[in-house]
Amino acid sequence: MSQKTSNNNKQIAKNTLLLYFRMIFMMIVSLFTSRVVLNTLGVEDFGLYNVVGGFVTMFTFLNSAMASTTQRYLNFELGRGDTQHLHKVFCTSVNIHLMISAVIFVLAETIGLWFVYRYLTIPPSRFSSAIWVYQFSVLSTIIMVMSIPYNAAIIAHERMGAFAYISVLEVILKLLIVYILIIFNFDKLKLYAVLMFSVQLFIRVVYGQYSGRHFKETHYRWIWDKSLFHEMTGFAGWNLFGNLAMVGFTQGLNILLNIFFGPAINAARGIAVQVQNTIKGFCQNFQTAINPQITKSYAENDFEYMHSLIFTSSKFSCYLLLFLSLPVLIEPQQILELWLKIVPEHTISFVRLILIISIIDSMANPLVQAALSTGNIKKYQVVVGTMLLMILPISYVLLKYFGCSAEIVFIVQLVVFVIALLVRVWILRSMISLSFRAYSWAVLLPAGSVCLLSPILPLIISFFMEEGG
Repeated sequence: MSQKTSNNNKQIAKNTLLLYFRMIFMMIVSLFTSRVVLNTLGVEDFGLYNVVGGFVTMFTFLNSAMASTTQRYLNFELGRGDTQHLHKVFCTSVNIHLMISAVIFVLAETIGLWFVYRYLTIPPSRFSSAIWVYQFSVLSTIIMVMSIPYNAAIIAHERMGAFAYISVLEVILKLLIVYILIIFNFDKLKLYAVLMFSVQLFIRVVYGQYSGRHFKETHYRWIWDKSLFHEMTGFAGWNLFGNLAMVGFTQGLNILLNIFFGPAINAARGIAVQVQNTIKGFCQNFQTAINPQITKSYAENDFEYMHSLIFTSSKFSCYLLLFLSLPVLIEPQQILELWLKIVPEHTISFVRLILIISIIDSMANPLVQAALSTGNIKKYQVVVGTMLLMILPISYVLLKYFGCSAEIVFIVQLVVFVIALLVRVWILRSMISLSFRAYSWAVLLPAGSVCLLSPILPLIISFFMEEGG
């Protein structure tokens, strides 16, 4: 192992530990605040916040495409060591995000409002509060969009300690929100929307100040590089396929559930997603630490190291997520009742299905990063993006014409995700000379074996404990 590879591995390990510290603290506070918010708002208002606030995030499909583009280009230029071009990339990305913010605002205040009034299932007595949630969610989304270039700079420089400390501050502020919700006698749904926006704005300022002090390229000035603008937007354009699909199987399915089953079902999905995000956070920390190295190794044409990072990240992300998910998969009723007290109908089945989907997705994320690193993503996004886009229409047909239960939308997503994982590996053969056979032996075979065998003992123990009770 070379000295450079050894140093890179040490940096990955250090960053992973910092991000785990961040995640553990966030998880503890998040579990407490979610329970209090659910009990304070009630199932109906909690569901409304999830579906209305989540609907606004559908408009961020443009931004999601550009966010991964910004991250890829900053990582790539740091790998090349071109500081002058790095500054151009950052300033160009800020310009593009300003344009995206304007587009999101116009879409949200026209098409978005029309859809909320026309199609969402909202009790008349809570409509005014739902509009408050909607408008402050729009503002929060715009703030989030403008934060992307600064956050991307922190990740590209692998300053994960900054994320850890600022995230601690963020969850402390969200803990304060819970206290305010309890003590103030005001419409709690409106108050929650305003306070969440305030936290988003404050954290945006903190990230901006940190980036400005530590990274010279984040000192924004007006730069218009036409060729770079077209290159980055062209990359983002192809990346749009995957992001449209992501919107479809997240917020699209959320709206579909609302239309067919009402806001109570959105509360169940919201809780399931909360469990998913909490557990996935541990896996994402590892992947966030390793992703810049994947792109930088590609920029340096070090494909051997790149492949080893992909194999390691795919396999251990799966193991970590499986280890954390097993207790919830086997005993969800007891865990959810202990956590929430109120467990909406469908929550248990939703939690189980979403966690299984997350385990499959954890193995796919390094492959996505590898594809983005190349910059040549047309074929990849057309094939994989089209597959993932089909989740929403297939789910609609099954709900509308076959009368399936709400769980079918997640079953469809699971099946498509498994197929898409295999297709990703096949496409990357030509992009980065990734061998399907090598990936199968290094990742699919050991991960599949562990996933099949590891639940056996916990299930036996759980069965005999129930018999003994």
